[in-house]
Amino acid sequence: MKALIFNRYGNTDVLKIDEVPRPVPEDNQVLIRVKAVSLNDWDLGLIRGRPLVNRSMAGNLFKPRENFIPGSDVAGLVEDTGRLVSRFRKGDAVFGDLSGSETWGGCAEYVCAREDELMSMGEGLAFEDAAALPQAGMLALQGLIEKGNFRPGQSLLINGAGGGVGTYGLQIARALGASYVAGVDRTEKLDGMKDLGFDKVLDYTKDEFIKEDRQYDLILDAKTSYPYYKYRNLLKKGGHYVTVGGKTGLLMRLMILRPLISLFYGRSYEVVFLKANRDLEYLRKLHDTGDLKTIRDGSFSFSTIIEAFERYSSGCHLGKVIVSF
Repeated sequence: MKALIFNRYGNTDVLKIDEVPRPVPEDNQVLIRVKAVSLNDWDLGLIRGRPLVNRSMAGNLFKPRENFIPGSDVAGLVEDTGRLVSRFRKGDAVFGDLSGSETWGGCAEYVCAREDELMSMGEGLAFEDAAALPQAGMLALQGLIEKGNFRPGQSLLINGAGGGVGTYGLQIARALGASYVAGVDRTEKLDGMKDLGFDKVLDYTKDEFIKEDRQYDLILDAKTSYPYYKYRNLLKKGGHYVTVGGKTGLLMRLMILRPLISLFYGRSYEVVFLKANRDLEYLRKLHDTGDLKTIRDGSFSFSTIIEAFERYSSGCHLGKVIVSF
C-alpha cells in the first residue's frame, strides 16, 4: 500500500510517499481502508521530534521507527476484522482518533485500529467531516465543558481561534448559549473568522491581546503563548483559563503551579489532557443537528499530502486541513 512515511526527525522535507506492507489486524482490531485523514499539531510534533517526549512515541531519541506513518484522526471503511471484534463488520463506515495506538498510521491507504478507538459514522457525516472531528473537536468540547464549566450567557475568548480547536470551539460555545465570543489569531485569518461569526477578532501580530480592556468568563487557549499570570486581567473574578496545548515550558509550569495560582488569583487555571474518543457521539450529534460544521482549509488528495503538511506547518490555515483518499 502507499503511505506517507519519515525515517528521521525534521521538517516536512523528511516526508515521502512510499510503498509499505499493508497491516494485518490483531484479534481486537479492524483494518480500515482510509477515506480521509486530518492533520493535527501532534503529527507535526512527531515528525519534528519536538518536544523530545514525542520521540518516545515515534521511536527513540535518535530516530523514529522504520517507515513511521503519522496520522491519528481518520475516517474510512472497515476492510477486515480481527476474530474478537463484535461491533463492526466489513463495509461499515467508522472514524476515530488513533493517537492511543503505538503505531498511529492514518496517513496511508490502510490502517489498523482497536475496536474501542472507533465509532460508527452514521448516515449524515461525510468522511472528511468525520476525520476532522476527533482531536480538535474533543479538545474544544472538553476544554469548554469539563474544565471550563461553560454556561449559557457567558463570554469566551479563544486564543488560536482560526485553527480546528478554535473554529469548533466557537460553534460549540454558540450551541451552549454563549453571549459573546472573541478570537485571537494572525492577520490573514481575521476576515475568515469574522465570517464565521466571532463577535470580535484580535490580531496577535499587531497587538498584545492580553492588554484587552474586556474581561471574559472563560479563556480557551490553543497556543499558550503567554505565561499564566498575564491572563489574569482578562478573566472575570471566578473565571476559568483553560489551555489545550502550546509551549511545553509554559504548560509544565502551569501544571505544577495550577492549584496555588488558582487559589491566589481567585480564578481557575486548567490544562486539558485529551480523553481520546470519549465524546465522539456528542460531536456527531451536534453535526447532525447543524450546530457544528467543519471549516475546511483547501482541498488535498493523498498525492498532495506533503503539500497539506506544508500548509499546516505554515500556520496560515483556517479551520482543518484534511486529506481525502
